[in-house]
Amino acid sequence: MAVHPIDYRYGSEEMRRIWDEENKLQKLLDVEAALARAHAKLGNIPEESARVISERANTKWVKLERVKEIESEIHHDIMAVVKALSEVCGEHGKYVHLGATSNDIIDTANALLIKESIAIIEKDLRELRSILKKLAEEHKYTVCIGRTHGQHAVPTTYGMKFALWLDEIQRHIDRIEELKERALVGQMSGAVGTMASFGDKGLEIQRLVMEDLDLRPARISSQIIQRDVYAELMMVLALIASTLDKIALEIRNLQRTEILEVSEPFGKKQVGSSTMPHKRNPIRSEKVSGLARVLYSNVIPALLNNPLWHERDLTNSSVERVILPESFVLLDEMLKSMKKVLSGLEFFPENIKRNLYMTHNLIMAEPLMLKLTERGMGRQEAHELVRGLAMKAFYEKRGLMEIAKESEEVRKFLSEEDFENLKPENYIGLAPQIVDNVIAYIGEKERKEGM
Repeated sequence: MAVHPIDYRYGSEEMRRIWDEENKLQKLLDVEAALARAHAKLGNIPEESARVISERANTKWVKLERVKEIESEIHHDIMAVVKALSEVCGEHGKYVHLGATSNDIIDTANALLIKESIAIIEKDLRELRSILKKLAEEHKYTVCIGRTHGQHAVPTTYGMKFALWLDEIQRHIDRIEELKERALVGQMSGAVGTMASFGDKGLEIQRLVMEDLDLRPARISSQIIQRDVYAELMMVLALIASTLDKIALEIRNLQRTEILEVSEPFGKKQVGSSTMPHKRNPIRSEKVSGLARVLYSNVIPALLNNPLWHERDLTNSSVERVILPESFVLLDEMLKSMKKVLSGLEFFPENIKRNLYMTHNLIMAEPLMLKLTERGMGRQEAHELVRGLAMKAFYEKRGLMEIAKESEEVRKFLSEEDFENLKPENYIGLAPQIVDNVIAYIGEKERKEGM
């Protein structure tokens, strides 16, 4: 019976399959097999034994049900795996798990699971990057109102919005790439990390096992890979979630009835409310924002897992059984939802223009001030003059330029042509060039990835 929504509601089947019990067991068996092969290469066990252990270290031979049955008797999950594997290997089973401690197997298997999960996250991030790059290019000149403190500020463009998110997604791709060096690490170091159980061949055994599994060997451990590594991983996943939350929050705000500049896609048969047939709710974006909160909360236990008693204790174990699969599956859901939202984003140009002119050009107070300064008025004097005109326009509910034209002080400096040119569409600065710079930078990153 499924209990947690990641079992049946959230995440792709591909991501859930990585963290299901069968695959986790297989990864533990993969590590045991790699250890046997390393021992055989160094002459510690017969090659025939390593071959048999490798052949039978899979879930066709070692059944999950049998592992659980043994664990229910001995109350030790890894020893249950060791006993189940030993059973199917016959006389060769005596060489299973030779010299290893439980976390040599657990932490190295975790690295394999994390590696598979990161590959999916990277793929999603790159696809999201492509969608945002296309949107930034298409809307480079789509002028809209910029907002600060929830208030109309000065004009910007939708290209700027998308390029800003695009640049941030690229940083996450860079972070994931940098993280791999520290997170995709395994160990074969024994009970307290000294490798005493492997004799003088410990470093070579660890090297061979990690080379076999395509992981980096830990430089030092204390029976476990140090949990600052896992904490960093969780923080990077949460940071990616925060960007998706940021994007979702903006879309939700821009879809508000009073604003309605953009909307996430709404299917022909989609139902918005069980009682209000007219509703078009931004449910995907709301889901992204909601799930982000879970990923944020998982960072704290990951940080608490780093300080343990002496060389180690078990307080991290139960936590990681929850937060590792949960965070990866939920982030996978968030990324795939955001790809759907952005690839089908609906624009309402008439509302974008309506909102741009909603304040009757109050948003042009800054360029009016700067134009007066350009023509010779002192900056502070111009600021105070325009501030007074803007307040007058606000309370009288009249256009700023209409009020400004009535000012003799303004008329001393500005012509009719100047007033004509003071339009929102003319005050987007270098927005198109800035967007082009981001797109060019992303293009270079994509070319390097393709090399």
